[in-house]
Amino acid sequence: MRAGFSIVWVALVFTLATSATVGAGPTAAASVLLTIYPLWDVCATIFDIRVNRGTGQSLVPQYLNIVFGIAATVATIISLTVGLTPTLIVFGIWATLTGAVQLFLAIRRRRALGGQWPMIISGGLSFLAGFSFILTSGTPSTGLATLAGYSAFGAFWYLVGAIWLSVGRRRAEA
Repeated sequence: MRAGFSIVWVALVFTLATSATVGAGPTAAASVLLTIYPLWDVCATIFDIRVNRGTGQSLVPQYLNIVFGIAATVATIISLTVGLTPTLIVFGIWATLTGAVQLFLAIRRRRALGGQWPMIISGGLSFLAGFSFILTSGTPSTGLATLAGYSAFGAFWYLVGAIWLSVGRRRAEA
């Protein structure tokens, strides 16, 4: 589900990317897309908590991720009133924080659940991409296409992870 949502989001954002630049305010459609992305991550995290509740894992990192996602959603709404540059900074901070949580969880889950290497890669890349968004937020080449690229890589790694876990689960059942 997470990969599917991201693929659709990426396609829509790439479509809008040509009309949104750092110096201009995003369109209404871009504003909606930018606002729902961290909110969707909150929903996906809640789903993850429900699925993994019985694994004996601490849920504190996921709850932190929910707080980060809600804060990013609110901060995105506020930053959109100023322009794309502060919104990219908000996304950068959020990507760094959620990447760190994802990396931590994947490392911790690798023995219990297996198949976590795609999530380790994705979390590490998200952490680094977040810093990149912050550092390049004011450059003319930065914009929605950068965020779409970030989400595309995330979708790829979530899809690889889902396939890897599904294959592993089927082998274990056989």
